Amino acid sequence: MSVTGITETTQYLTFKLDEEIFALDISKVKEVLDYTEITKIPQTPEFMKGVINLRGGVVPVVDMRLKFGMSETAKTVNTCIIIVEVTIMGETAVLGALVDSVQEVLDLEPGQIEPAPRIGTRLRTEFIRGMGKRDSHFIMILDIDKVFSADELAAVESAGALAPAGEGQPVQ
Repeated sequence: MSVTGITETTQYLTFKLDEEIFALDISKVKEVLDYTEITKIPQTPEFMKGVINLRGGVVPVVDMRLKFGMSETAKTVNTCIIIVEVTIMGETAVLGALVDSVQEVLDLEPGQIEPAPRIGTRLRTEFIRGMGKRDSHFIMILDIDKVFSADELAAVESAGALAPAGEGQPVQ
């Protein structure tokens, strides 16, 4: 959905990576967890930190800093895992997004959201739904369904780590 498709006030969960503030549509967020032990899975992309046990289900966890070309997330008292639902090729799956800290839930009206910047053809920006304006700061609104390519999620799925939404895989 493009920014022009945002016609009503929407709630977003904001989080920080380094000093940048990002936001996710609250309807994609299932819950926010404190940092927990992550089990590494071999032969997965670098941004794939591993999996966690969420009420008996296996949930893959992605380091959002690594995904966006930043340094690895350092564990602090504020480090969180945001459990989100992503839609991949028509199927919904649950995954965890490791972030520096969760900020707040905020309402943004259509007039507070600018289109994503056009940065030429070499850089991928289709995962930025828009730029929210709050006071003098910009908030990058992510389209979580477009943050990962189908190939990246297929690599995670082939590692046996990506569970369909509502179908937790028991931990062995």
